[in-house]
Amino acid sequence: MFINRQESIQFGNHQIGGENPVFIIAEIGTSHDGDIKKAEELIIAAAESGVDCVKFQYVIADEIIHPNTGNVSLPGGDIPLYDRFRNLERSADFYSELKKITEANDLFFLCTPFGIESAKKLKQIGVEGFKIASPELNHYPLLQEVSDFPVILSTGVSTLNDIERALSFTSKNTALLHCITSYPAPVEEYNLNLIPNMSNIFGIPVGVSDHSKDPLLIPSITTALGGSIIEKHITLSQKGDGLDDPIAITIDELSLMCKKVRLFENTKFAETISELIYTFGEEIIKRTLGTGIKKLAYSELSNYRTTNRSIMAISDIEQGEPFTEKNTALLRSEKSLTPGLFPEFYPVILNRKAAQKIKSGSGIIWDYI
Repeated sequence: MFINRQESIQFGNHQIGGENPVFIIAEIGTSHDGDIKKAEELIIAAAESGVDCVKFQYVIADEIIHPNTGNVSLPGGDIPLYDRFRNLERSADFYSELKKITEANDLFFLCTPFGIESAKKLKQIGVEGFKIASPELNHYPLLQEVSDFPVILSTGVSTLNDIERALSFTSKNTALLHCITSYPAPVEEYNLNLIPNMSNIFGIPVGVSDHSKDPLLIPSITTALGGSIIEKHITLSQKGDGLDDPIAITIDELSLMCKKVRLFENTKFAETISELIYTFGEEIIKRTLGTGIKKLAYSELSNYRTTNRSIMAISDIEQGEPFTEKNTALLRSEKSLTPGLFPEFYPVILNRKAAQKIKSGSGIIWDYI
């Protein structure tokens, strides 16, 4: 390799980082649409494409957003997000079956929990590690719940301070994924020079969660820069019903991506960049590499605070009523609700009393305490 990766971590039977091959994750997410047969088709196709791991999402709507969240603009259009999440809820047995099929195809099973309940369910089915999504970077109770396990932590819509705080709750076997929390994410905003910089800052493996629509550009540059992990959404059809299907890559594109990543693992940085400049043009490569300075990308600026977790009322709270874990929760507010205080203040406000009547779905702010 031209650029040495940071010290490796143990992730199940896999070593991630160091001089080990790039760990390639096919993000199936919700593309299975709750259908075990469709999920199996995706798993088998991903295995044949050459990935190391397939990842799913353990969806429990009430762990993610409030029922009053309303419509949210996603790649497939404006949808009532809470109802969509409810439709995607499945039992632990469903995820247990996904794990069996995944491991029968010699792949690592990875799944994203969005709260304590889903994390505990995944523990019960015997997972060996967790992937935490960017919006849950500040869900500190969740990070504590999985702190005894290896963790891959996405860092979209975050600051260096946010990442540092999150890492204080996780195990030593933690890797980071640089990403842009925008769907699709503009390739020129990716600032991929941040990957080796973050790896040096935190001393752990860093890769990329690629939300762009191109199957090659971001994964290829990430590999050239010594990135340790590549995560990419996949689908059987970009016209499918999965939440991320419109920005996911097809199985044929996944196969091509895996081949290029394996090729560029053994190619010097200058040679890889030269080939990419020939394909994409010098200007787009320069802009995609970026400055290497961590800051919110332009396309995700409006998502900060609304996509992340904050303290929200989950039932009507009367004046004088104490704040508890039964009437408040750490949720994403999204665009239709107003976010509350940052999660680090949750222990501070619990058992304090409401200064006024608070409507369910409201963000809890200091004026309400």
